[in-house]
Amino acid sequence: MSDGGRKWLLNYELEQKTKTGIKALRVEYNRVLGYYIQVGKNYLNLVPDSYVLKSEVTNGKRYITPELKDFESKILNAKEQINDLEYKLFCEVREKVHSQIAKILINAEKIAELDCYTTFAEVSRENNYVRPTVNNSLKISITQGRHPVVEKLLSDHPFIPNDVKMDNATDQLLIITGPNMSGKSTFLRQVALITLMAQIGSFVPAEKATIGIVDRIFTRIGASDDISKGLSTFLVEMNETANILNNATKRSLIILDEIGRGTSTFDGVSIAWAVAEYIHNSKTLGSKTLFATHYHQLIDLESYLPRVKNYHIEVKRKEDQILFLYKIMPGGTDKSYGIQVAKLSGMPPPVINRAKEILQFLEQQSSKENAHAQKPAKGVVIQTDLFGQVAGNKPLAETSLSSGIFAKSLRSEKDRINEEIAEELLEIDINQLTPLEALNKLHEVKERLKESYERMS
Repeated sequence: MSDGGRKWLLNYELEQKTKTGIKALRVEYNRVLGYYIQVGKNYLNLVPDSYVLKSEVTNGKRYITPELKDFESKILNAKEQINDLEYKLFCEVREKVHSQIAKILINAEKIAELDCYTTFAEVSRENNYVRPTVNNSLKISITQGRHPVVEKLLSDHPFIPNDVKMDNATDQLLIITGPNMSGKSTFLRQVALITLMAQIGSFVPAEKATIGIVDRIFTRIGASDDISKGLSTFLVEMNETANILNNATKRSLIILDEIGRGTSTFDGVSIAWAVAEYIHNSKTLGSKTLFATHYHQLIDLESYLPRVKNYHIEVKRKEDQILFLYKIMPGGTDKSYGIQVAKLSGMPPPVINRAKEILQFLEQQSSKENAHAQKPAKGVVIQTDLFGQVAGNKPLAETSLSSGIFAKSLRSEKDRINEEIAEELLEIDINQLTPLEALNKLHEVKERLKESYERMS
């Protein structure tokens, strides 16, 4: 009945047109009226008495007939029977599935695992991945490793592969320096991804890889706050770093990207330095660590800590332009190329030019302070570390923090205050001052100096 319904309606409509002579007669359906016959205004005089008026519309009237109501009843009854039959069949299938649910779940798990391995194989074949060697050592060695996602997204140039060798006994903590946009974060992520891929049974994007099993991969990458909990970007960073330091083991792989950037320079470099020392020296950690930083002072750690090694991202500079080579090279770098990177980002030329002027002034000031702070004997080169300690002397833990860049900062602040007061005094016309005004001015200068020096002490 349900399948033949449309054919019946077409035949009934044709029959009624022929019987009544109404050419504008149509059999239609809506959810409110059900099935009805619509007749246009121009043919209302031809409507037979057997038609029952149901409703009026702008362009005509709608009627029902006993035959149409009987058809509608049969259709609805057929649909109800269909629904009942469908539900009955569904329940039967459900019961049969339920009786075999244990076998189905086992097969589903095996099919999912097979699908995963098939995907690994397909991706490995398409992208020239290699079978890694996974062992129980505390080493990670990757030759010509690539980032599995970034290399697929590059269209203008090929991905530059890089090597990495890490060993808890010799190359435990690698300090990675280099300018922004040079590829530090990508390198960190690719080492973590290759390690993870090797341990889940996949081939890896490299020419060769030997992965010592890790128990955890900890990452502190990116900058984000948590407004809902009232946590600033820096506090989120510190929380995540604390979680790493409290839970990592010697078998863990730690990825740290720009620790300390969310606070002032001195606070940031101090925290970054202390975190690196703790990872290296703690008896409960000793984790393999990749530490990317823009604090170039951290490269001095290699001189104090035997398992720290410096690496940098190679950059080629030509006049005022820089070219990122994306290659990891041994040794640290003390160049940020921040202004050049800002220029690449489209910063307005006046801002770039002004930044160059300020940088030149600050570098000159720093050179003057360094020359004044230390005057080595003729022909002797003195290399200072982060805190102004002469290389080869007492280790950091035994060195007073009253020297080095912290002391230079205090001297610079005092010089600034003295210069401000000196300029102010030079502008005073003492011939126009009364003795009382001169005494008050002297008292004011004394209080300002006292307040400033107490704040710095």
